[in-house]
Amino acid sequence: MSEKTAVLLLQMGGPDSLDAVEPFLCNLFSDRDIIRIGPAFLQPVIARIISRRRARTVVEYYRRMGGKSPLRELTEQQGAELEKVLGEGYRCFVAMRYWKPDTIEALAAIKREGISRIVALSLYPHYSRATGGSSFNELKRVLAQSKVHFDMAYIRQFYDHPGYIGALVEKIEQGLAEFADRSAVQLVFSAHGLPQSFIDSGDPYLEHIQGTVRLVMEHFGGISHHLAFQSRAGPVKWLEPSTEGKITELAAAGCKDLLMVPLSFVSDHIETLYEIDIQYREEAQKLGIVNFRRSGSLNSSPAFIGCLADLVRSLG
Repeated sequence: MSEKTAVLLLQMGGPDSLDAVEPFLCNLFSDRDIIRIGPAFLQPVIARIISRRRARTVVEYYRRMGGKSPLRELTEQQGAELEKVLGEGYRCFVAMRYWKPDTIEALAAIKREGISRIVALSLYPHYSRATGGSSFNELKRVLAQSKVHFDMAYIRQFYDHPGYIGALVEKIEQGLAEFADRSAVQLVFSAHGLPQSFIDSGDPYLEHIQGTVRLVMEHFGGISHHLAFQSRAGPVKWLEPSTEGKITELAAAGCKDLLMVPLSFVSDHIETLYEIDIQYREEAQKLGIVNFRRSGSLNSSPAFIGCLADLVRSLG
């Protein structure tokens, strides 16, 4: 077997064409780590019905952001950059939870390379059973079914890693530089929403998100900031305030300069490229917010890749 270590980047995935939107949504709604719809044996059937209905709307979102999600390409680029930093002893592979390449394909590629040691690295900085937890559960299921032994190590979160905080600070500084008076800017950290019931049952996601905001804001004295949550769906109670509600509140208070900071997303995808850049921007402008901007996603920034490399090396 090869002495190299495989770094398996775990990410959500996204449809790579408009035709892929419906099956992608079906995979998402079939995941009982995210949502439980009826008994387990019926959930795939119900998921197909829901995804068929929602696809009509979601297809238009993807059409407006270029016809597909860029998440696969961005994650593969992160892997390529991470390989360069880590050096000859490492190979990077990508496993998407709800699209391609999936976990089975990724493990098969690692086996073909003759690699026996894997570091599974979640690209969700803040742990939740609905995000990184689901990817790790899928990985364990596939490993059990494959009957192939790998020496496994896991990186489940990095919300407070100095490299991650530094990478966010760098992007926010670049965003603030686009405003004439940074002291007048309202920072809105926008994280992916989660049902309140998850937090009530002990999920650490909210605590992790708040920890990141606290550490980042140690670098930005004198600037007002807010935390909000986007992408809610369904009739259950979600974490509050909502991002759209916070934008409305700030506009009513006279805010003219607003910098959105995507917090729980390390790469551009529908929640940055459509929800923030198109939907929230249009709403903010209608409400009178003149300068609505977003700090850049981390993607393959050298600071962020350095953070990932440090996480991998920390395992020895």
